[in-house]
Amino acid sequence: MIKSWICIVVLLAFGTPALAAEVPASIPLWPNGAPGSEAKKNEAEVGKPEGPERGYTNITNVHNPSLIPYLPAKDKATGEAVIILPGGGHRNLAIAHEGYNVGEWMAAHGIAGFVVKYRLAREPGSTYKIEQEALADTQRAIRLVRSRAKEWNLNPDRIGVMGFSAGGELASLASIKMDGGIENATDPIDRESAKPNFQALIYPGQLGKIVPTKTSPPAFLACGSLDRTDISEGLANVYLLFKKAGVSVELHIYANTGHGFGIQPKNQPPVSEWTTEFKYWLDNLTVHEAAVVK
Repeated sequence: MIKSWICIVVLLAFGTPALAAEVPASIPLWPNGAPGSEAKKNEAEVGKPEGPERGYTNITNVHNPSLIPYLPAKDKATGEAVIILPGGGHRNLAIAHEGYNVGEWMAAHGIAGFVVKYRLAREPGSTYKIEQEALADTQRAIRLVRSRAKEWNLNPDRIGVMGFSAGGELASLASIKMDGGIENATDPIDRESAKPNFQALIYPGQLGKIVPTKTSPPAFLACGSLDRTDISEGLANVYLLFKKAGVSVELHIYANTGHGFGIQPKNQPPVSEWTTEFKYWLDNLTVHEAAVVK
């Protein structure tokens, strides 16, 4: 009877059994609890249905930030890794088309993908802030992946960030506030660098905060032509700022496409090709372009 009730709870909260089998187990960013979330560490995440395809969920109530690893087969692995930050306006995590699907695509193409469940600064009642807890989760994810690079067959100098919408804001912030390793930190993970080697900003938010410098990581930028003006026109301006700073950058603005496309079965060309174009871009980055001095 107890096992039956457990199954019912899982189905109600997270969708079909197939989904539970397909999504790898999360790895806590802070096994002993995230700084600033001690009082809420026992609260469970909440999953809400996002779509009918595979019972995917939106995630809220994140107090124990974590990452979900999607590792490629060893014979396909390129050694590259992407920290994936779903969007959701900092109110929820669009964990399906901007998370799970992206991680699966990465692993299928030889790239290790790590989907981050970060704390939400604009969820009703939240005490978190974007540039504090949410950014700290992003930086911790980079450090954690870099600390396990040997175990996961990764090149520690080929670890980048990819963010969608609100997640794009975090990816950009991590690429601006490039935190190096914390010398003499008690936690060995904190001694690792949180500097991304490249950044992919997919219809990112808060473009006015992006001020590239010559040390900024190379950037892949993408959005839809029907997105909000501050994004569709703003991203074109950001592209020019990267060029002016002398940073390698590539921009794609897809016709007849709005906000939030991510990776979904309904996507059609040209926007359905953005992942392939990202892979081409990543393949063509030189070691000099991809490596950020630690």
